[in-house]
Amino acid sequence: MSTPIALREKMAYGLGDFASSMFWKLFSMFLLFFYTDVFGISAAAVGTMFLVTRVWDALNDPLMGIISDRTRTRWGKFRPFLLFGAVPFGIIGVLTFTTPDLTADGKLVYAYITYTLMMMAYTFVNVPYGSLMAVMTDDGVERTSLASWRFIGAFSGGLFVTASANYLVEYFSAGGTQAQGFQYTITLYAVVAAVLFLLTFLGTRERLAPPKQEHNSLKDDLKDLSKNLPWFIMLGANISILIFNSLRDGSILYYFKYYVQDQQLELLGSTYELTSTVLSSVYMSVWLGTNIIGVLLAKPLAARWGKKTTFSRAALVSAALSFLFFALQPDQIILIFTLNIFIGISAGVILPLGWSMYADIADYSEWKTGRRATGLVFSSSSMSQKFGWTIGGAISGWLLAGFGFEPNAVQSEEALLGIRLMISVIAGVGALLSFVFMRVYKLDEAFMKKVGEELKAAG
Repeated sequence: MSTPIALREKMAYGLGDFASSMFWKLFSMFLLFFYTDVFGISAAAVGTMFLVTRVWDALNDPLMGIISDRTRTRWGKFRPFLLFGAVPFGIIGVLTFTTPDLTADGKLVYAYITYTLMMMAYTFVNVPYGSLMAVMTDDGVERTSLASWRFIGAFSGGLFVTASANYLVEYFSAGGTQAQGFQYTITLYAVVAAVLFLLTFLGTRERLAPPKQEHNSLKDDLKDLSKNLPWFIMLGANISILIFNSLRDGSILYYFKYYVQDQQLELLGSTYELTSTVLSSVYMSVWLGTNIIGVLLAKPLAARWGKKTTFSRAALVSAALSFLFFALQPDQIILIFTLNIFIGISAGVILPLGWSMYADIADYSEWKTGRRATGLVFSSSSMSQKFGWTIGGAISGWLLAGFGFEPNAVQSEEALLGIRLMISVIAGVGALLSFVFMRVYKLDEAFMKKVGEELKAAG
């Protein structure tokens, strides 16, 4: 019988993604804007850089999964990476948001180097962190609970950033430059992240270990993975939904700075003067806050409908509402925020289900082959995250350039169209593709119950 996981340990596990997601949201919501409007790199160059560096980085994820699968220490297989990766993660994060006085080519080279190192540091910590869930318990319900706590931590970390970053940058920029404001703000976040990674290391346990007779070769692991159809389907579904998230995240600052701009809001007999900075900060925070609501709904909805059906329905709702978002006008503030709430809830439902389903895929792989490669299977979740982010980030930069975006200037109608498409229609296509992938996914609850019973009998 599986040992229940204590609430304290679930919370400690969630702190790890609070730390990671602070930087993930900085990268997805602020970095493109930082490069174009603060550091002075062209949008097209940034889009290409995202594609080149992130494809390379995504290929590192399976390698990190292989390394962590073969790690043996007195702390376990996966927890040591949290211990030894915490401080380098923070230092490189600060360097990524530092703006040395260089030529245009020098700035681009610096961005390539620091961003590549940052993504490698993220992989070093996050792939083992994701795999950790599968060795904390073999109970499917507890895994879903851990995944929910993970994403509560993730969205809370993101919410912490969206609620504070603009104001911290403004505060630290006083008497200096916006570049200085970004650097000091990221330094603060880096210290918090390093401490939280250490708390996750201290507060979690690895209970499951591979059978002593198990000596997997890399060739066998890769061969098993190449025949694992559910793994490929989940990879496609997660890449697609993360393109959706990446496009929405990366376009928010542009959408409010250049399209919505400053607005007056008439509400309950009062008039409010709202700047684009305030609107974008509140929008980001509402987006992540409603994501958390979705995460909390994931477990009861999955218990009622099953993980596959819940994932599919949430993706379809996210796509449909995103298509509607395109029609909104700058002064329709209430509608902009109302649609944001419902898109946020539906998108939030999806993410913990994806992680929980990767644990099912690892079990399926062991059931089918007699060998287990948890780190390699879970590395695909990080890889899908990187590829989705890669494609979404590259599309964002290229759309801005292709539609004639000019930083810190009045935008043309074509440029505004590109910004609107990024946050609505093109993002919605990503969610729709995710729905299509899930329609052919076969590892439902009935099948996984059979797998679990046979694995326990064999063990």
